[in-house]
This record gives sequence, structure tokens and C-alpha cells, in this order.
Amino acid sequence: MTVLLREAIGDRLRHARTNQRRTLRDISRAARVSLGYLSEVERGQKEASSELLASICEALELPLGELLHNVAADVSALDNVEVVPVEERPGAKEAPKAASGNVEGGSLVPGMIGNDLADLRLSGPPRMSPTLRTTISAPKMASIIAA
Repeated sequence: MTVLLREAIGDRLRHARTNQRRTLRDISRAARVSLGYLSEVERGQKEASSELLASICEALELPLGELLHNVAADVSALDNVEVVPVEERPGAKEAPKAASGNVEGGSLVPGMIGNDLADLRLSGPPRMSPTLRTTISAPKMASIIAA
């Protein structure tokens, strides 16, 4: 699976900002970057220059080296994922079974678990449940009485 560096950087920046419960506006002012551009960087739509990245990291009080280390780990983890076609998966026609350590989409890799949700990684091919988990009900009829 190929991941773009700008997307991995954007994910980490957004994660750092939301963990601090700070707004885009707050960070954009502190980093002296337009709010729209910062939003595009976080969404992986724009490639941030090194100066801009340093300014954003400073506003987030996040060392640039730590950001780059985490991004490198994310990219490395995603590059090592092997996608197996559904027909080749053992038990592909069976519904996934809930077991400890397993989640829909794979199982947790113990060596990659950190202290926050961004450090969680899934291993194994994604498995989607064949059943629909939501129900659609008929609209409720209301009567209107005109006087």
C-alpha cells in the first residue's frame, strides 16, 4: 500500500492538534499560516515546506524530530501491509468472529501499541462484515388537523 508523505504528515499534525484540544484557527495564528492552508496540509492536500512545518510544530510545541520519527514509523508500518484478495483469504465466506485482540479490520499488533489511538496499528487484511448493521425504518405518519 502506497502512502503519500504529505498525508502521513498531515495525519500526525491533526492528531497532535486535536489531542491538545486546539483549533485550526489557534494553530494557524500561532504558526502565522493561513487557516485554509493549514487545513489543506492536515488533510494531505498540500506539501508543507520545511520552514512551514517547523513553524507549525513550534505552534504545537511538538519537536520536529518527533513528528518526523512518528511519520516514518507510520509510513513503514503501512508499507509492510500485504493485501490479500477476498477469494484467497481463509474463511472469507464466514462472518468474522470476535476474539480478544481482534477488531474488525485486523488484529492489534502488540509491539506497535502506544499510549494514544494514533499509535494503534492493524495487521492482517481488512475484513468487512457482510451484514448491514443499521436499520431503516419507515417514516412516522403524523396527522394534521386544520381548524
